Amino acid sequence: MRLLLALLIGFTLAACSSDQRYGVSPPLPDQRVSTGYRGIEIVPVSLPAYGSDQEISVRKADGAITPLGPLWADDPERAVTLQLARDLGTITGSIAAPAPWPFRSLPDARVDVRVEDFLATDDGVFLLSGQYFVAPETGGRDRARRFSFSVPLADPVTPGGIVAARGTAITRLATEIAQNGLR
Repeated sequence: MRLLLALLIGFTLAACSSDQRYGVSPPLPDQRVSTGYRGIEIVPVSLPAYGSDQEISVRKADGAITPLGPLWADDPERAVTLQLARDLGTITGSIAAPAPWPFRSLPDARVDVRVEDFLATDDGVFLLSGQYFVAPETGGRDRARRFSFSVPLADPVTPGGIVAARGTAITRLATEIAQNGLR
């Protein structure tokens, strides 16, 4: 009887836990922006505590941030940093890579992004806001700019909808940095 009860509890707990993982694979940006920087180093993106968790979170109407259940496929900070580097490279035509810089020559500029909001809301949008900093290695001037994006979810508050909106928000951030930070 105890064995049967233990098995029943084990199956119930297994059914309640979610080991589904959702990855972001947004299309490459189609916008192009010229820049004088040939090499751009992306500092690992700083996310809020709830944003760097493996669980996908949603902010409720009362302000509570709760896990949705499913997990991100990759560490969120790593995934955002890699997408930002990929998108900046595509948009500018420059070599963009996450820190530490993997090449023998030094980068021409460093981009440091610090995120304040990084989550979906139960009213159907993904929020991405914070500040970015561009520090040229030589010449040019330092830049610090705030950003705020609200991307509608294509699906209701579902993991797939959140993942797609997150990818779109990061591409918008890369475009903003290329247009206003790397000029």
